[in-house]
Amino acid sequence: MRLRSKFIVAAVLLHLALVTLAWQLLDYNKALFVAAEILIIASIVFTAKLYTSFVRPLNLIAAGIESIKDRDFSIKFIETGQKEVDQLIQVYNQMMDELRQERVVQTEKHFLLERLIEASPSGIILLDTHDRVAGLNPAAALLLQTSGKEVVGKPLPELPGHWGDSLGKLPKDEQRVIRPNGIQTYRCRKIRFLDRGYHRYFILVEELTAELLEKERNAYEKLIRMMSHEINNSIGAVNSILHSFSYFSPQLDPATRPDFDEALQVCITRNQNLAGFMANFANVVRIPPPVKRPVPLHELLQSIHRLMTPSFERAQVAWQWDLDADSPTVEVDVQQLEQVLINVLKNAVEAVDAGGWVKVRTVANPPQLLIQDNGKGIAPEVQEKLFSPFFSTKANGQGIGLTMVREILLQHGFKFSLQTGADRVTTFAINFTP
Repeated sequence: MRLRSKFIVAAVLLHLALVTLAWQLLDYNKALFVAAEILIIASIVFTAKLYTSFVRPLNLIAAGIESIKDRDFSIKFIETGQKEVDQLIQVYNQMMDELRQERVVQTEKHFLLERLIEASPSGIILLDTHDRVAGLNPAAALLLQTSGKEVVGKPLPELPGHWGDSLGKLPKDEQRVIRPNGIQTYRCRKIRFLDRGYHRYFILVEELTAELLEKERNAYEKLIRMMSHEINNSIGAVNSILHSFSYFSPQLDPATRPDFDEALQVCITRNQNLAGFMANFANVVRIPPPVKRPVPLHELLQSIHRLMTPSFERAQVAWQWDLDADSPTVEVDVQQLEQVLINVLKNAVEAVDAGGWVKVRTVANPPQLLIQDNGKGIAPEVQEKLFSPFFSTKANGQGIGLTMVREILLQHGFKFSLQTGADRVTTFAINFTP
């Protein structure tokens, strides 16, 4: 039973008892009976006023509680003239003003934070308490090449591409530099924050590609130029001495002369190979800016096909075509792009066993080129190092081919990637839209 109901029942029972007692006075003393009835009526009036004064604060409290439940902080009460009730009203109105002001401040801060996150050039991935994706900003969606709806609720290891493997192993409250596709470089930090009393994390992904590429390029350019200068000076002097030795060959004993000539030729050949080796490195830092002109992509691919056919036949690898009906016209430096395609196709042939295939695909809109093979594939531990300068998985590789490919395509402003899919097909893709 509610408090108001208890008060009404108590008041009714009390006055019924008083009326009964007063009725007993009717036969004994009528004047006393009339006085008792007047007192009972006065008591009823007083009790009614007391009930009104008692119930009004309860009504105000109930209305205030309902407005707080509904998060409606705009309701305020007017003072009644009763001191106790007015004190309650003043406290309530002050509380509503403070709550309303606090909500406005929090809403403005939340809106500002949302706009900052959306406008941030760095990718931000919000996680829930179980390290599942709770949301991400447009920059992160662009990096992951997906929409927020597709990844929300997924654990980090299930993110698309190589991001899942890289971010899934990211330590808490630490930062790490990763290269999920071997080309772009990112600094990732997993940062903790408090949300409604629970610890949660978000991942901040900042791209460092342009800055690191520039520093990397300057470092190996300086190193190669210094090495090339010193080695070429030595090679020139040694070659001059070796050729001078050849004039003494006729003076030698006929029995030892063949060994002398053979040893001399081995030294000269090795010197020439060393000069060629350094020239290959020097070519990486001497790539000129591209001179672009429009060229039909299919015509360029046909010329490359004629050039590479002997290599494919020797390796017993099939060349497959999957060309778009419309040949896209691309703005490229033909010589540089030819060098790119030759390097990529050569690597594809070497990765495929006899009886395998290499497929050349084109897309007209937007213009794209995809070179696919069913070879050995790229191991996850190799993926991040693919385009690192002078990194090679081959026993005698110099690591120059993909470095040159990277430099040429970056100077053209083309996006590119090299990765092995779930179907074990390795794809080198070039997007010709800057």
